[in-house]
Amino acid sequence: MIGIIGAMEEEVTGLKENMTVEKTVKRASMEFLQGTLAGKPVVVVRCGIGKVNAAICTQILADEFKVDAIVNTGIAGSLKNEINIGDIVLSTDALQHDVDATGFGYEYGVIPRMETSVFKADEKLAALAKECCERVNQDISVFAGRVVSGDQFISDKEKKDWITEHFQGFCTEMEGAAIAQTAYLNGIPFLIVRAISDKADNSAQMDYAEFERKAIEHSVKLMTEMVKHW
Repeated sequence: MIGIIGAMEEEVTGLKENMTVEKTVKRASMEFLQGTLAGKPVVVVRCGIGKVNAAICTQILADEFKVDAIVNTGIAGSLKNEINIGDIVLSTDALQHDVDATGFGYEYGVIPRMETSVFKADEKLAALAKECCERVNQDISVFAGRVVSGDQFISDKEKKDWITEHFQGFCTEMEGAAIAQTAYLNGIPFLIVRAISDKADNSAQMDYAEFERKAIEHSVKLMTEMVKHW
């Protein structure tokens, strides 16, 4: 069974409309919709914003539902000029840009006393997602690269440049690396999927309502196609 974590309520609604919901389980103020999508068993949930919500949600998917894989969908800001608004980034790995133990001699992003602070996405899930995205979302481009997360909304170019310099990320957001770390600790394959909401240099603009509509449409298509071929 695949656990799908959505960052937006509208995205969860879009998936719910395409799935057969068999039951709803409420845990930690979150609603987990269990059923089938494209004929395959899934659990769909909106985790809420930020790393703590995301980690709690992932742990519930592990403990309560015993999921075999986790896919996290949502939006992110671009860290590379070649990635345009509406394009999709698939995680190769993920880390947290707001972890700072430099006072103890660690580099930025390193979690003290953990074997790794960079959590690698499942290569099979990533390959499947790329194939499916190119098939069903031919109007956008898909990239594979590092997702960088933190409990900060990153909007200014100076901060984006700092994150790029230290972490070489493709996009930045607020949940993915927490989901990645929790999945890693539980031995669950994962993938983060992000639709890009703004350019790295803020040179391009799009009406947010229009972006959101298209992002949800692309995400629902991608998730449905992925689950169908899982």
